[in-house]
Amino acid sequence: MSERRYDPTHGEWVTFATHRQDRTYKPSAAACPLCPTRPGAPETEIAREHVDIAVFDNRFPSLSPHPPGPGIAGTDLVPVEPAYGHCEVVVFTDDHDATLADVGVARVHLLVETWARRVADLGADPRVRYVLPFENKGEAVGVTLHHPHGQIYAYPDVPPRPAREIAAGRRHHDATGRCVFCDVVAAEAGGPREVVAGEHFVAGVPPWARFPYEIDIWARAHVPSLPELSTPARADLARVLARVLAGYDRFFGASTSYLLGLHAAPTDGQDRDVSHLHLEICPPHRGGGKLKYLAGSETFGGAFLTDVAPEVAAERLRAACRDVEVPA
Repeated sequence: MSERRYDPTHGEWVTFATHRQDRTYKPSAAACPLCPTRPGAPETEIAREHVDIAVFDNRFPSLSPHPPGPGIAGTDLVPVEPAYGHCEVVVFTDDHDATLADVGVARVHLLVETWARRVADLGADPRVRYVLPFENKGEAVGVTLHHPHGQIYAYPDVPPRPAREIAAGRRHHDATGRCVFCDVVAAEAGGPREVVAGEHFVAGVPPWARFPYEIDIWARAHVPSLPELSTPARADLARVLARVLAGYDRFFGASTSYLLGLHAAPTDGQDRDVSHLHLEICPPHRGGGKLKYLAGSETFGGAFLTDVAPEVAAERLRAACRDVEVPA
């Protein structure tokens, strides 16, 4: 089964991709499908012996440009449609034991350039409305392949959270004539919750942080999408992101698990005045070896409860990011 079913009680689409139950699950380093193919060894997803960055279609996609027909007939109440879209894997180092936090600024910059190109290419598909680059890192967030990698999903609609973001931005714009994220940057840059300051980007713990040590990275200028960033701004984003990730490892004293996602404008040209490029990084850690789980209030109420004040988290993370050595 690979299909999307509409939930009329929440106004959202849910994707079913049952073939993903059989996807590769925590293979040994010797059997890693994301490592480059070694001489005399079985071929992996990467045929070359060395790569800086590789992008390829996910072998177990949730969305596909050639999806099968739905397994059931939809109704007026619950429409059903093929799970159209694209799912790509982005491998950003051939070192099985590396992380994005330690590959260096130059490699992170190459990743930013790769994201920009793939967002532009996937967004050119007229059936795609939203492209989301993201990385799931660490077993604490359910990663099943340890080789450092991210993913890019291209959806036929705007997913629920970006859609709510856009709706909130529209309400703010209608009331004030301004972009809400531009106002956030004006309020947060240089303030007590700022963590890393770049020329074109600023990273901080948002005052509404849903996770105890969440950091958002906001474009200082109103830039709707990643492909529109200038060359200097892309380089600055790489520097800020590399420092934030290295700072997390220094602060937690170990390789940090996290969820990282990039939010931008829909690719159909809509809502550009209220869409402001930013990244969200959400570690599940809350300190002392404890994890932040999404429990009843978050899952059923959508109301996040956190254990660390954003101002305290920012002070701690700012010190870690300031003192850390970031490879060039």
